[in-house]
Amino acid sequence: MNTVFSRFAALLIVACPFMITESYAQDNPPSVDILDGNAIAEIRDWLSNPVVEMSVTAHNRLYEGVEQAQIDELDKAWRAEKESADQPLIAATLSSPLSTYLTQIQAASGGIFTEIFVMNAFGLNVGQSAITSDFWQGDEAKYQKTFLVSPTAVFVDEPEFNEKSKTWRTQVNLTLAKDGKAIGAVTVEYNLSELARRRGIM
Repeated sequence: MNTVFSRFAALLIVACPFMITESYAQDNPPSVDILDGNAIAEIRDWLSNPVVEMSVTAHNRLYEGVEQAQIDELDKAWRAEKESADQPLIAATLSSPLSTYLTQIQAASGGIFTEIFVMNAFGLNVGQSAITSDFWQGDEAKYQKTFLVSPTAVFVDEPEFNEKSKTWRTQVNLTLAKDGKAIGAVTVEYNLSELARRRGIM
């Protein structure tokens, strides 16, 4: 009996550091302060690519005069397509030049960016690096605290723990502007845990 207990105790001692480390990481998110002015400047830099402005401007013209009922129908269709093999709206968005560009930006980040999507003036997706849960972001803080605030607004959301990857993530949201006028918004989801690790904080 003592032998069995000793073996169990030994296993517990070996396992504990990992259990403690995981628990500590889950309870202690990295500070969003590491997303400083340099991080925002980096986002603005790759947003300056002409494909971003051209895509958003064209999207705004396409949806000019859109009513909320139409937006709701588009959002409903997007959600339904996520569960279907037939995905015309999703496919059209993901195959756009802007989506291709955002996918490249995410891939080049080496795991720092986990999701990027750009919205038009109505909060509708223009391009994205992966399928989002919905097509319309207009009822969410990522749009309301950027596009509706000012052409230079930045909103960094609270960190959330991702159970699947066991990492902390947060979204950085910016207004997209042309000639000082807001034309859309962008959301960039960061892997905060990985960013902190690379900076030697964790």
